[in-house]
Amino acid sequence: MVSKQKILIVDDDNNIAELISLYLTKECYETLIVNDGESVMPAMESFSPNLILLDIMLPGMDGYQVCREVRAKYTVPIIMLSAKGEVFDKVLGLELGADDYIEKPFDSKELVARAKAVLRRYKPAASVSEASSDKCVEYPDLSINLTNYSVIYMGSHVDMPPKELELLYFLASSPNHVFTREQLLDQIWGYEYIGDTRTVDVHIKRLREKIKDHANWKISTIWGIGYKFEVRNP
Repeated sequence: MVSKQKILIVDDDNNIAELISLYLTKECYETLIVNDGESVMPAMESFSPNLILLDIMLPGMDGYQVCREVRAKYTVPIIMLSAKGEVFDKVLGLELGADDYIEKPFDSKELVARAKAVLRRYKPAASVSEASSDKCVEYPDLSINLTNYSVIYMGSHVDMPPKELELLYFLASSPNHVFTREQLLDQIWGYEYIGDTRTVDVHIKRLREKIKDHANWKISTIWGIGYKFEVRNP
């Protein structure tokens, strides 16, 4: 029997949290509600969610702080929920490691679609029997495996949220091909994602902080257009 995917709902408004839980339960997800930021890390240990729906305006520890703490230890996808619709708030959430951002009030169908989209792109580690079907690209000192969601850089494992890894894999799979921000947004986040192209810039910035330019390759900015994974001939 296939186990249900688990979603942790973090919101201090229990009415909203219960409503979200109802939507997701109808879609056969298992949910757990916590009403404050301090309860998130214990819930990560006991519940082991596949996705976190995280409200920003929480008492005590706010959603930004929670996101930072979760990202320091886990790669589980995070969708932030907030009544704040300013670009600054969205960018800050993405810079801290969120995979998506939904403004309140939201439509129930959109919420479920976003959750499904993020979960669909996040795959747990593959079993040994699946190793032969690995989706992997390799360059000197860099290996990106989309099957088990792992990145090895300079001989060490690099922790990355799903969207960062998918973006890196997509670019590296087409060396020296220039992609516009709109193309990357569509390929990585899909049509369900209603965002702006700054989302791509934020994720590229985070990738560059973790993966530095190499003598043989680098992530290049094509000004006014987008990005490419530039590979130089040895």
